[in-house]
Amino acid sequence: MICLKLSEENFEYDVRGLLTSFYPGTEIVLGDVEELLPGDRCLRVDYGETEIRVRLLTGTEEKEALASADTSDRKTAKSVLKRLVYGLLSEDTGKRLPWGTLTGIRPTKIPMAMLEEGTSEEAILSYMEETYLTGREKINLSIEIAKREREVLRNIDYGDGYSLYIGIPFCPTTCLYCSFTSYPISKWASRMEEYLEALFKEIDYTKKAFARKKLNTVYIGGGTPTTLTPDQLDRLLSKVEESFDFSYLQEWTVEAGRPDSVTEEKLRVLKAHPVSRISINPQTMKAETLRLIGRKHSPEQIEEAYAMARAAGLDNINMDLILGLPEETIEDVRFTMERLYAMAPESITVHSLAVKRAARLNTMKELYAHLKFENTGEMMDLTADYCRRLGLNPYYLYRQKNMAGNFENVGYAKPGREGIYNILIMEEKQTIAALGAGSTTKAVFPNGRIERCDNVKDVALYIEKIDEMIRRKKHLFGL
Repeated sequence: MICLKLSEENFEYDVRGLLTSFYPGTEIVLGDVEELLPGDRCLRVDYGETEIRVRLLTGTEEKEALASADTSDRKTAKSVLKRLVYGLLSEDTGKRLPWGTLTGIRPTKIPMAMLEEGTSEEAILSYMEETYLTGREKINLSIEIAKREREVLRNIDYGDGYSLYIGIPFCPTTCLYCSFTSYPISKWASRMEEYLEALFKEIDYTKKAFARKKLNTVYIGGGTPTTLTPDQLDRLLSKVEESFDFSYLQEWTVEAGRPDSVTEEKLRVLKAHPVSRISINPQTMKAETLRLIGRKHSPEQIEEAYAMARAAGLDNINMDLILGLPEETIEDVRFTMERLYAMAPESITVHSLAVKRAARLNTMKELYAHLKFENTGEMMDLTADYCRRLGLNPYYLYRQKNMAGNFENVGYAKPGREGIYNILIMEEKQTIAALGAGSTTKAVFPNGRIERCDNVKDVALYIEKIDEMIRRKKHLFGL
């Protein structure tokens, strides 16, 4: 247990982020405790007008760090505080975090902004090293990705353009680690027509509201969109195609993530429409792990789905995998990468396992306490090496809370096959209209302000309150 006491509420989120990074899985309690038990820690932060003092207490000793800071300057104060906390926690644990004090999910935004200002790569490296204590390897990776993002997005229209996300929140089963809005298709198949009716109504509103805008990307995700029947999938894609002007479209992605939802007929449907990119996601090629995480398919089915997609003429396929899955070792990761290498997809997205509050791994943690979850720098380097050998370059990166090993998620792709929508959702420079249960619309205004509008997660409630979902968007966009 770790107690956290702050003399003011400022920066609690940032300090908590560092604590969970250094002490993953440890309970954090706000406020003092009467007695520290062996293994417990207490972190106390005191703000003065011109200084910040941080103390780390254990049952036997106290360590202190102090620095001058103008605490009225929020940005400076946060940076100083995080460096102080990082130093004490690093000394206590003997660990250094690959991303240093950076706890946000979009670290590439820092080098991106500096590159756009004309800052040299050497100056960016020095700045991130000194300001955030980030390791050189991660800084160089973030600079490389920022440069590639700028190239990929060079023709995106931020002023008059927008992107469209459509959520199909159904899956064959729910994975052990999943926290997305997703429901078993077996329980909702009888109400799918109602869901599509509500979704089509939301599409009709969006068609009118964005009639004078330029559609740059479409992303149909979930869940698993290919849980729809071939006819339902065809009607959805036709509805999108009929409703929007594709003159400025640069990418249309459909997730076919679960191989047990993929059929030749559904792939022919995708090919019959201008879908340019699909995703078939193994997560791992180890059969035992697939069973453990709740996937009811085999590694062979993944290869079969991939082969069917190729036979259908789909030529831009992404494959996701996750590092840090229960009981997996570096040899398991190597085995997975060997099989992906043999298939040679156009892009591979490498995720570090992040267990959110809503995932069964958290809500039922006592059932899985015996499992070992490990992600290492060696595993990350191994996947990067295989991707580079396939001719895939890193093109986008993001981080999440509670990531295994405190690493990151990285997308690798062949030149010209990058997932444009993936970059846009991270860079937050373009409006994304999001439709369907559990989706979140992001409106980016000319002054850079970002506002969000959430659709309800519950499918039945979404169907019932679709008019309210549309009113929320009308209020957000004034349309």
